[in-house]
Order: sequence, then C-alpha cells, then structure tokens
Amino acid sequence: MNESGRLHPISIAIREMADIFGRMGFGIAYGPELEDDWHNFTALNVPEDHPARDMQDTFWIKGEPGKVLRTHATSVTMRCLEEMAKSGATEMRRINPGKVFRNEATDMTHEAQFYQLDGFAVGPIGSVTLAHLKGTFDRFYREYFGPNTKVRFRPSFFGFTEPSVEIDVWFQPPGKEGKWLETTGAGMLHPNVLRNAGLDPEKVQGFAFGGGLERLIMVKHGIPDVRLFHSGDIRFNYAFDEKKL
Repeated sequence: MNESGRLHPISIAIREMADIFGRMGFGIAYGPELEDDWHNFTALNVPEDHPARDMQDTFWIKGEPGKVLRTHATSVTMRCLEEMAKSGATEMRRINPGKVFRNEATDMTHEAQFYQLDGFAVGPIGSVTLAHLKGTFDRFYREYFGPNTKVRFRPSFFGFTEPSVEIDVWFQPPGKEGKWLETTGAGMLHPNVLRNAGLDPEKVQGFAFGGGLERLIMVKHGIPDVRLFHSGDIRFNYAFDEKKL
C-alpha cells in the first residue's frame, strides 16, 4: 500500500504558529525572496553606511544593482506598512514566515538559507505598546512550548525598532542544565520606519519582531542540528506529527 505524503516539519510549524497568532488577530503576509535594497535595508532605518549592515552577510545579485536575497523577512513588514499608508488604514497585524539568506558558514546552528518568523502589529497611538508585545510573546511561547515556559526580555539594538529587546526562553533539555536561549529580536517600530512607509508616527505606532523559525522547532523537539531541516531525508519528515487545522 502506498503511504501518503508528509508535510515538511517547517510547514507543520508555520501552520501551528499561524494558528496561535491567528487567534490573537494576526493575518499572514508574504513577500519576494529577491528583494531590493530599499525594503531590505534603507527603509528599515539601515542606510548605506550604517554599521548594522555589517551584521548581516548579504548575497548581492551580480548584474542586478540594488538587488539582494533578503536577509530577513522584515522586508515584508515594510511592504505591508506601505500598503497601510496607501489604503489609509490605521491598524494591521501580520506574521511574515519565510525563507531568508545569509552568506555565512554552515554548522550545527547556522545555515546559508533558513526560515524566519517575522511580524508586526500597528495601531493608533496608545493602542499598541511594548506591554502588548510582551503579552503577545508570553502567550505565543507558552502555547508553542508549553504552559510552564519562562520568557525573558532584554534590552538590545536594532535599526528599525526603538526601544529594542531580545526575547529569551528558558530551555531545559532532559538530563542537562537549563539555560536562557535568545530566540527573537523585537521592539517598537522606529518613527523613521513609519515615515519611510508613508505613515505618520504622531498618529500610529506599533511593534515588530523576527527570529529564526528552525531554532524554535529545535528547542521544542530537541533537534541537535539545523542542517537536518534541509537535508532532504524523508525519514526526518516522518518524525513529526501533523496537526489538523
């Protein structure tokens, strides 16, 4: 008897995460993997001479000036904010799951291509705050990892958010010492980002976030090597249960 096909574990995780965020009012948005410099860097408050560009080893496209393989899915956030400005909307919530690319060496925790879970929530001034960001991730991590999951926020820096934070979860592998793991960068959208999208930071505000999706799956299921996700080994797919949505 022929066995039916299986979803890839990343697809399973995206469906589960979309279900959790969907119950908090977030839709899903997608954007191009071949991106322009404006949406990937400049519009996100990372100009050409900004040191933050050095933090992301970028694949620039030969013969295509200003074109890059996107280094983060936050470029989709920028495109959604532009849509808000054009339509006159004052509120929007989206998650942006998708593949991103970094020109870096491959090892157990790094890949040249991987997936991110980015997203944002924007609304009239006072309606979306840093407290809402914290509440969103308290709920998301406890639903995804389990009800007893501990979540920690730390101050950080990102060009497109101010204030900025890094979000850690407490990871307790069986038989090993527990530790905090950084999983997501986040913060309140910088006023320059809102202006670049055509929005008025005196009227709207919001938060944005982004982090490695495979790492969340590795933590949840105890997977030791990120390269397993992209190995093409069908046995890896059959190790995961598909949730009916």
